[in-house]
Amino acid sequence: MEIFVARQPIFNKKKKIFGYELLFRDSMINFVPEIDGDIATSKLLSNSFFTIGLEALTGGRKAFINYTQNLLLKGIPLMFPRENIVIEILEDVEPTEEIISICRTIHKKGYTIALDDFLYSSKMHPLMELADIIKIDLKTVPKGEMKEYLKPIVRYKAKLLAEKVETYAEFKEMKALGFEYFQGYFFCKPEIIRGKDIPGSQLTLLRIMSEANKTEIDFNGIEKMIEHDIAISYKLLRYINSAFFRRTRDISSIKQALVFMGEKEIRRFVSMVAVTNLAEGKPNELIVTSCIRAKFCELVGGISNEGIDTSELFTLGLFSLIDAILDQPMKEIMKELPLTQNIRDTLVSGDGAMAKYLHLAEHYERGEWNQVFKFSSMIGPIEEQLPTLFMEACDWSYNFTNL
Repeated sequence: MEIFVARQPIFNKKKKIFGYELLFRDSMINFVPEIDGDIATSKLLSNSFFTIGLEALTGGRKAFINYTQNLLLKGIPLMFPRENIVIEILEDVEPTEEIISICRTIHKKGYTIALDDFLYSSKMHPLMELADIIKIDLKTVPKGEMKEYLKPIVRYKAKLLAEKVETYAEFKEMKALGFEYFQGYFFCKPEIIRGKDIPGSQLTLLRIMSEANKTEIDFNGIEKMIEHDIAISYKLLRYINSAFFRRTRDISSIKQALVFMGEKEIRRFVSMVAVTNLAEGKPNELIVTSCIRAKFCELVGGISNEGIDTSELFTLGLFSLIDAILDQPMKEIMKELPLTQNIRDTLVSGDGAMAKYLHLAEHYERGEWNQVFKFSSMIGPIEEQLPTLFMEACDWSYNFTNL
């Protein structure tokens, strides 16, 4: 049986990745009823550590995992390495003497404890004393009342984590109130400043991508462009000599690499490097997410029966966050990029033949399983293969972004 695991990123104040909360689903069948929490967490732990491998899911960052009252009492968190996980105590866990005792043991052994979806009450004081992180859902506290709400909470040593941060304005507001960590998809949205132009250096990179995505590639032009950029040359040779390419000997020149790669792989590589350079100063998770979407869309297209161009799907996923990277409206950016009409229509309006592939990727990464079921059903009988494809996309993305 395949196990569906999604990840929600958690950032620090500098918009650097601190960890991921892992979200679980055991199938795309009967997705409406709630899965028993004990079963969900047990399967998640088993598959994350023993089947999938935690590294592929989190890239070496902390994994935030929910624990029910029953699993805590059984001491299940102590079965796993403290360096890798954050123990999330669910909001419905009652702070009984037994729970407080086991949490003291967990705390003394050096595990990180987080109180999930925290709602303040005096009975929570014993757990608050043991907690390293307190997670507060922004949707549960009325707007404008957060400062007052935090007064009895900030007396404790625990760091504050804001959940469901959906805009940069919310990120900045919660940061000013003393929150250390931030969970949500604010980083996927542009900070649009009226009257701001795309800088010349970024326009150059956009034109490089445009050149690489032309119907007929000028190989000599691309070769010169890469040879004159040490950083791109280095990345290209590391990429072509990585485990993703099977060769009998290493490749040592730009020309060799280009000939070996062929047009499709050249387009992909140049686009990825350019997008990475464009995102300087932005959360690295933007690039990771863009690459995961690109590879996931391509892989899903490869198993569908629609005969769709998988290289177009890759480009679609890769450029799906370009508005957040450049802090510009997608419509304006598309004027600078001669991508196919299909890609432009999908990125600007969310419509078109390829839109369902991008929507599937977006909902999968958030763990919105009912929407995953909806869009995967539109593509074909592919549900059972999605977990494998998503893990492959994650693994591929981390390998590329760590070049």
